[in-house]
Amino acid sequence: MLKFLKGVVAGSGAGLKDLPYNIGEPYSSAWGSWVHHRGTSKDDGAPVSIFSLSGSNANDGHLVAGRNGVKRLRTVRHPNILSFLHSTEAETLDGNSTKVTIYIVTEPVMPLAEKIKELGLEGSQRDEYFAWGLHRIAKAVSFLNNDCKLVHGNVCMASVVVTQTLDWKLHAFDVLSEFDGNNEASTGPMLQYEWLIGSQYKPMELSKSDWSAIRKSPPWAIDSWGLGCLIYELFSGLKLSRTEELRNTASIPKSLLQDYQRLLSSMPSRRLNSSKILENSEYFQNKLVETIQFMEILNLKDSVEKDNFFRKLPNLADQLPRQIVQKKLLPLLASALEFGSATAPALTALLKMGSCLSAEEYGLKILPTIVKLFASNDRAIRVGLLQHIEQYGESLSAQIVDEQVYPHVANGFSDTSAFLRELTLKSMLVLAPKLSQRTIAGSLLKFLSKLQVDEEPAIRTNTTILLGNIASHLNDGTRKRVLINAFTVRALRDTFSPARGAGIMALSATSSYYDATEIATRILPNVVVLTIDPDSDVRSKAFEAVEQFLHLVKQYHEKTTSGDATSAGIGISSIPGNASLLGWAMSSLTLKGKPSEQSSITSSSTTAPLASSISNTSSVTNDASITPVRVTSRTDLTDLADELPPPSPTSTDGWGELENGINGDLESDTKDGWDDIEPLEDPKQSAALANIQAAQKRPVSLPKPQVSNSRPKSTDGDLWGSSVADPAPKSTSRNSNLKTSRVVEEEDDPWGAIAAPVPKSSSKAMNLKGSGSADDDLWASIAAPAPTTGHKPSVGRGRGNKAAAPRLGAQRINRTSSGV
Repeated sequence: MLKFLKGVVAGSGAGLKDLPYNIGEPYSSAWGSWVHHRGTSKDDGAPVSIFSLSGSNANDGHLVAGRNGVKRLRTVRHPNILSFLHSTEAETLDGNSTKVTIYIVTEPVMPLAEKIKELGLEGSQRDEYFAWGLHRIAKAVSFLNNDCKLVHGNVCMASVVVTQTLDWKLHAFDVLSEFDGNNEASTGPMLQYEWLIGSQYKPMELSKSDWSAIRKSPPWAIDSWGLGCLIYELFSGLKLSRTEELRNTASIPKSLLQDYQRLLSSMPSRRLNSSKILENSEYFQNKLVETIQFMEILNLKDSVEKDNFFRKLPNLADQLPRQIVQKKLLPLLASALEFGSATAPALTALLKMGSCLSAEEYGLKILPTIVKLFASNDRAIRVGLLQHIEQYGESLSAQIVDEQVYPHVANGFSDTSAFLRELTLKSMLVLAPKLSQRTIAGSLLKFLSKLQVDEEPAIRTNTTILLGNIASHLNDGTRKRVLINAFTVRALRDTFSPARGAGIMALSATSSYYDATEIATRILPNVVVLTIDPDSDVRSKAFEAVEQFLHLVKQYHEKTTSGDATSAGIGISSIPGNASLLGWAMSSLTLKGKPSEQSSITSSSTTAPLASSISNTSSVTNDASITPVRVTSRTDLTDLADELPPPSPTSTDGWGELENGINGDLESDTKDGWDDIEPLEDPKQSAALANIQAAQKRPVSLPKPQVSNSRPKSTDGDLWGSSVADPAPKSTSRNSNLKTSRVVEEEDDPWGAIAAPVPKSSSKAMNLKGSGSADDDLWASIAAPAPTTGHKPSVGRGRGNKAAAPRLGAQRINRTSSGV
């Protein structure tokens, strides 16, 4: 029998040298003759608790009882009973004698008496925590007595330990025995090791060794008495020294007093069953107990109950002991979120309760759960993560963001929900600084390029704002390729006035990244147009931006004049204050209508076309034209091109396409640049605006220009593609007499120059090389030379050596075989 017990004890280890744990410092107290040590695993350094019991020889009574305790602890498993990990028995030489020691390794725990002192709880928070602890121990005792028909024999404060999550657990199973109630005739002791129990903890029948009465009593009689002893020690703060002290009830809460007295009844048969105290006691009905109980059976609750619970949890947590919230509720909440049993409101509670943790604890308890949640397919969870990203985003490392978080977040850019797309966009303000340049150029900028033509105006606006805010995190090459195209080609021509305003603000905030040439040739021409924008806010911002960029160009001029031409062209410093973060525009949720409905909001910006002209001294022709320009946004990237700088074949971010052109089939005869259709107006010719406006409202006669035979023939000479345009702008010119040959409705000229492929009509073909005099061209006197585009204008738009009259209003032009 002794060999069998030794084999059971030593079954998981052959000796101290084989113990895979390091034994640390002991605690000041432990149950019986055991010594409770701190310990760590030799494999991973995880904390454990190690209990040791020594005897002079293998037959020592304490060692025999200890082996019983090891066996019982290994075989009895319950959430409220100490978890067994490992055990071994070793013999060591102590001088001339041999010393035998039993080691038990368990989960890391701490004696209850020491943990209570460490927590230092007082008042209602102390009572709530004691109620929760007693609830756990009562469950363990009920499990042993009612389910297993076992008797613990010595329930007291020393037999209770506390885990790292502040759960109370029962241990000290040395006396544990089966309840032998069926063998009433037996007179032998039912508890073989009852001599280990202190006399102050023994009920009357056990003190008298009345085993017959014990066998006739219910199985819970002895342990219910022990539970009463635990309650006394817990609230009095004193270790029980005599049984008579149990009559002192001054420290017992009134809500628990009646149950306490029934637990300590002198008649074993009338003692309260521990399961009944859990069901009926008023003392256990408090917020902490109810909250933890709900969390532990979360899988059994329906979605409505879960939502209601988690919405109340953040406010409820403020009323609970902080240590319990951090060490008990937070792990439960994190586990529920990871395994999908918690709903989206639980994330808000998790972040709020975790906000009081130190940076180290936050990284260990909160961040791992958050990173795992990014892979969730639950849209509500994803929304919650993005809405609160400012609370935890700074704590995420760059490597985790780039490798684990961003790949999941990026799915939101293409989500069908506009709200989720907008949240994903805004989250980049926190995440983008942590992304690698490879991820930014290869993925993020592609998504932002698509969002700049999103159907939601607010998303387009916020995309521009985001680009302005993250410009400092782009490399020089990416900034050169992306920023001006994104801000001028798209943002400044958006139909949504806040988007145009955002484009101006973004240009101003990133002014330090542009050289003088870019400012003068690409930025100022586009911004000046917006000084006559229908929206007053856009106009105000445009004037401010013009002043700012002119100031920068003046700085360049002063530097070049002083001879410092090398440093003048690059590194122009921005005006102080421009580098601050741009604020988000309104949420897309405020725009409930369809895109078609939203366009009506900005109708004022679409009904007033902008007309401008700009002279080009490098033009090889002497003709001039005025082209109407409409501020609009398009989903066709071909219509959004700004100009054609040298190709960048390695560009993959979406804006490189704006520079290189997308439609390869048009490369031979057309450019896709906005400079071709946006000549700026000469401000000196604005005196006769009223006359031109009057002339535009009258029927117009147009001369019959001749098509030059020297031009290459083409059947699709329309340079601009097929898009419906707006009414022609009102331009400045001298008052001239116009000859009418056909009546044209004003509304029929929505950008005739960029209209759909020209249909056939009965009019004669235009001869660009005709012999008409300059007097026949009534508009030539007010028009600026055509801009240099780097390619030959197509038939129907350009003119030969002789100037041809431009058209007012839409008309159909018939190109005959001789004129095409």
